[in-house]
Amino acid sequence: MAAERGQDLVSRDQRVAWHPYASPECSPLFAVESAQGVRLRLADGREVVDGMSSWWAAIHGYGQPAIVEAIREQAGRMAHVMFGGLTHEPAVALCEKLVALAPPGLSRVFLSDSGSVAMEIAIKLALQYARAIGRPERSRLLTVRGGYHGDTFGAMAVCDPVTGMHGLFRDALPEHLFAPRPACAYHEACEAHHVEEFARLIREHRDEIAAVVLEPIVQGAGGMWFYAPDYLRAVRALCDECEVLLVADEIATGFGRSGEFFGCDHAGVVPDVMSVGKALTGGAMSLAATLVSDQVCAGLAAGEPGVFMHGPTFMGNPLACAAALASLQLLDESPWRSRVHAIETQLAAELAPCRELPQVADVRALGAIGVVELHEPVDMQVVQPAFVEEGVWIRPFGTLVYTMPPYGIERADLSLVTGAICRVIDRHCRVPA
Repeated sequence: MAAERGQDLVSRDQRVAWHPYASPECSPLFAVESAQGVRLRLADGREVVDGMSSWWAAIHGYGQPAIVEAIREQAGRMAHVMFGGLTHEPAVALCEKLVALAPPGLSRVFLSDSGSVAMEIAIKLALQYARAIGRPERSRLLTVRGGYHGDTFGAMAVCDPVTGMHGLFRDALPEHLFAPRPACAYHEACEAHHVEEFARLIREHRDEIAAVVLEPIVQGAGGMWFYAPDYLRAVRALCDECEVLLVADEIATGFGRSGEFFGCDHAGVVPDVMSVGKALTGGAMSLAATLVSDQVCAGLAAGEPGVFMHGPTFMGNPLACAAALASLQLLDESPWRSRVHAIETQLAAELAPCRELPQVADVRALGAIGVVELHEPVDMQVVQPAFVEEGVWIRPFGTLVYTMPPYGIERADLSLVTGAICRVIDRHCRVPA
């Protein structure tokens, strides 16, 4: 009966729903009945260890009582109210908390619904700031290859034009500037030649560039690449030299994922604008935020029209803000740093055997992120069911098989994840000719 119920749900889904990065009829597809801790219970009765934290968001795992209770209690008082001209305790308390946690100097918080929107807001802030200070010619952005910043049009325009999944729309997107992907890996020295082309671009185009946009230290869905903190320090110095804003996309890296609370913390760098999302609510609800410096706030307010031209309908949703406050409190009370360090150590050790496989180009780990990069793209029709048969949920893309588990995952469960990655790659991924 359980298997039939799950198959019925999949059949119904395939008639009416559309899934991310999928054809209208998504396949393969697995029905989930419930989620608790680090496990997803499928409708057919099987359980799988979630190695993805639901796209990096469920950092505490599922069903955390403190977050569930915060949502329940807030729903009894006020599920939603517009944020235009009104305010409420959950939103104000969350903004206060984010300012306290952020790199010093980021003093104002603009709330939104999702990471892509938070990046749209960051880009729009940079462009409006340039106009407000009398520099309307500064209408382009500079970024690095290998980046990913979201699926909306402003965000797509600063994703890698080749690996960023959005090449189909290139002709419809603004043309921005792209420096090479940082070639200095996280544990390597960053030398002058690593930053040479970036420095040339920002200096030659300084009068056109409103902001530099990049993911600090960890490039996410554009390539899962970890680069040296000194590179980020050099970028900050060049932005200061050329009077260009630095926008940090911390949506994937924020809240401890890389081993520091924010990716910028690895380099001791303070951006002018910073976007966060994903893990902000512990994966319980959709919420994001864009944090802004005093300089940007003052410049924008002094120019025309004196207000920021953006306003999401569900901005500052009380339920989501309450969930975020509960999630951040859980982080405060947990030994997240030691847990993430232990995960990194285990991932590095247990994924290392993959280096011997002919399918594998590279293996790397940083914080609670483990990556096996292949020579050839995976066949999702084969690989996704194979992972479920192994009892884990791993969602590869392109040539990348990776895991970002919840921080509280037990060693034995993480070993299930790493063992499955090694076996599935060995048995089901193509060996280059």
